Amino acid sequence: MQDNIDDIKKRMEALEILIRETKARLPAHSAKPPVMMALLDYEDEYDALLGKYNQLKNK
Repeated sequence: MQDNIDDIKKRMEALEILIRETKARLPAHSAKPPVMMALLDYEDEYDALLGKYNQLKNK
């Protein structure tokens, strides 16, 4: 499946919300590993999509 810019932007917007909500769930101390792993997964996916978005935009 070929990604297009609109699909990437929509997913990035959804990931921004997920990242914001997940960060809000993190306690100030002793973060729970599952919450931290979810946050890292969302951030990794966001970074990958940002790279694809920039490639498509610069074509």
